[in-house]
Amino acid sequence: MNNSYLERAKKVITDPQILSIVAGKRARQLAGGKRPMLKCDTANHLDVALLEIAEGKLYYTQGEKEKIDIFAGATASPAKKAPKAKKDKSEE
Repeated sequence: MNNSYLERAKKVITDPQILSIVAGKRARQLAGGKRPMLKCDTANHLDVALLEIAEGKLYYTQGEKEKIDIFAGATASPAKKAPKAKKDKSEE
């Protein structure tokens, strides 16, 4: 890994965890056959991903998670018991 590419990418994405995830996913895409968005003098996919981030060709967005109330339909009454399954005469 080229440390100068890493330092440049850290200026764009300051959170190291997010930087590693974004660079890793892009490196995996490049290894899978995706074309690089810029010319790079190295064949190392991680270096290419870091350079793409540093040059502003690659970025991420962080969406908001929808809050779901899992107890919205809950009531205080006890749950009903499920009816017992009838035995088939062939099973006896």
